[in-house]
Amino acid sequence: MNSVVSIRGSKHGISVKLAESATYEEIKQNTASAFRDAAKLLGDKKVAVSFEGKVLTEEQQEELVELIHQNSSLQIICIMEQASEKDRRFQESVLCAQMELDASTGEFYKGHIRSGQVAEFERSVIIIGDVNPGASIVSKGNIIILGSLKGTAFAGASGKRNCFIVAMDMQPIQIRIADVFARSADRPEDKVTEPRIAFVEDENIYIEPLTKSVLNDITL
Repeated sequence: MNSVVSIRGSKHGISVKLAESATYEEIKQNTASAFRDAAKLLGDKKVAVSFEGKVLTEEQQEELVELIHQNSSLQIICIMEQASEKDRRFQESVLCAQMELDASTGEFYKGHIRSGQVAEFERSVIIIGDVNPGASIVSKGNIIILGSLKGTAFAGASGKRNCFIVAMDMQPIQIRIADVFARSADRPEDKVTEPRIAFVEDENIYIEPLTKSVLNDITL
């Protein structure tokens, strides 16, 4: 049994517990061997990953994700921070991402979209990162942001009103779906950091918590 790295998996995510007393080099070696040994058991699922125990830098976490890719068939969608609601956020992240994981209908973009940048996509897109204030994202399909939306998002740029925008933290300056616009209030309500979805209904854009019942009503 690996005493440096232990893996706990579910259909929504993978938790990787790291021994706090281990060096980073030991963690790298043991991560590779642990996932190599468990590769058949873990399968080829698309999951989020959380690192527990020893505190790692962002670069170290990304390096471990690359080791996981090299030593298993898992496809890591995103790295989740430790939190009291970790399991729920695992589930919501994966449910969001699975909407558009087919390479023929969507694509991934990893990284933050910063102020002044405009990111345009011909197909639906999953952003693994934040859309910062002053940044814009435009897609002819759906937009799923595994991070914060604090800039501007335009989905359905081809004119499709049945497109939607999902963000783990929905605080946009402006959102647009096809020809329907919505702006944030001058004095926003108390901020709630939770997955939300924006969609068009009756000529208006509505933003609601992302729940299984809402997902079931979505037409792709």
